Formats: sequence, C-alpha cells, structure tokens
Amino acid sequence: MEPIENLGKKGEKIAQEYLKEKGYQILERNWLHGHREIDIIAREADEIVIVEVKSRGGYRYEEPWEAVSKSKIKNLVIAANAWLIQRSMEYETRFDVISIVFLKDGSYELTHFKGAFIPPVN
Repeated sequence: MEPIENLGKKGEKIAQEYLKEKGYQILERNWLHGHREIDIIAREADEIVIVEVKSRGGYRYEEPWEAVSKSKIKNLVIAANAWLIQRSMEYETRFDVISIVFLKDGSYELTHFKGAFIPPVN
C-alpha cells in the first residue's frame, strides 16, 4: 500500500484529468490561503468550482467523501472567498467533492459529487 500522501497526490492528478475530460478549465491546483488549501479550482461554463479530492486505498473504513468535516468545509469556504476576492471574480461558486478509492488490482473508482455542500451562512 502506498503512503497516504502519495495516494492523495495521485488522486488529485486523476481528479484533474477527469475534470479536464469533462470540459472543466483548471485554474489552480493546491492553492493555499494561510494554512487552508483548495485541491482544485476549476471553471465550468460560468461557474467557479471548488473541488476537494479525497482518496483512499480500499474500502476498509469510511468512504473518502465522509472525511470532509464541518471544519474542512469552513476552511474551504474561507479559502474560496479569499481566492474570489483576490481575483475580483463574481461568478457563481459551487463546492464539489471527488472521491477516489484505489483498488488492489491497481484500478480505482471515482465518484464526483457536484454541489456536495452549500456554504454555511455563519
């Protein structure tokens, strides 16, 4: 089994290629705002899409997307707001999660949750 950080980077690369194939324009990868990170920032038509990628080696525990906690959502929203302000962007923004499970045979299963969450108001 690969180290977790390798699975994460591998998953992000797969997610990026998947999004490109679906017609998304990749704007940023691993964008940092302080200690907060956005895995992928993309554009689909007139919408900015903030993508959190979660990868796992098998189905032993929880589904990868289940690891997107309330604090992770809060950090994503703060970082996304900073990115949008920094670039004076006034597009609609959507938050997606891409879940990737690597299987023992070397293949993987990818699930794309569009609009996975709505940013909390407070």
